[in-house]
Amino acid sequence: MKQLISLTGACALGAGLAQAEPSLERGTYLVEGPAACGNCHTPQGPQGPMMDQAFSGMLVEQNEMFTAVAPNITPAGHVGDWSDAEFARAIREGIRPDGSVIGPPMPIVLYRGLSDDDVMSIVMYMRTVAPVESDLPESTYNIPLPPAWGPPVASVAHPEEGVTAEYGGYLAGPVAHCLECHTTFGEQGPMYETHLGAGGYEFHGPWGVSVAANITSGEDGIAAYSDEDLAKMITTGTRPDGSRMMPPMPYGHYANMTEEDVQAIILYLRSLPALPDPQ
Repeated sequence: MKQLISLTGACALGAGLAQAEPSLERGTYLVEGPAACGNCHTPQGPQGPMMDQAFSGMLVEQNEMFTAVAPNITPAGHVGDWSDAEFARAIREGIRPDGSVIGPPMPIVLYRGLSDDDVMSIVMYMRTVAPVESDLPESTYNIPLPPAWGPPVASVAHPEEGVTAEYGGYLAGPVAHCLECHTTFGEQGPMYETHLGAGGYEFHGPWGVSVAANITSGEDGIAAYSDEDLAKMITTGTRPDGSRMMPPMPYGHYANMTEEDVQAIILYLRSLPALPDPQ
């Protein structure tokens, strides 16, 4: 994980000059924008997200390794009985209050880099959403889960915000977890050390099969696209030729990002070492 940590977690851990504190405004922006929590936790109907049941959970993925059900994260779910610190730990470390571990596809390895301020802002926002009752099964795993996804996270400073590749790495990693889907998968999950951003993972859904694109800086990646092209693709799901990109990328959430944050992400993607498409 060394390369990933150097590009994302390090900027979160090392930017001591930034001044930030948890706020509902920040939490709203993150959840409804780049963090896109509803992309997994809001049920999907034929016309898209069922907003009258926002954050009440849904079946996310079913394969040979696991059946993953995103839980109800409204105040009517189990999180309603958790303290803010317990909720934040579940997001950032993947550990529930009872000590059990949250399994994939929740991108805990990346969420570990969320700043203290941002994770608490997310919790602050989630406390305001409408409670929705739901009856969902538990996730089941045919693979062993680790006892933890790493050592306890003591504190993560907020990165210095701006149109920089460093801040773009924070947004593309811990916040929007672009790297979770767009890094080639191996038997143990995304191969961050060797295939960061190279794509290739197949997503199966009602839309058919979509394949995560190579988002590295090379010819197999984003080299042929202008910054304007990339911004439009990220926020609208529309390619330069007018064709539409498929789910599960949360274009509707990304449309709520500020222009500056989109540009920071693009700067970061331009900095990724060029890699060929996986064979």
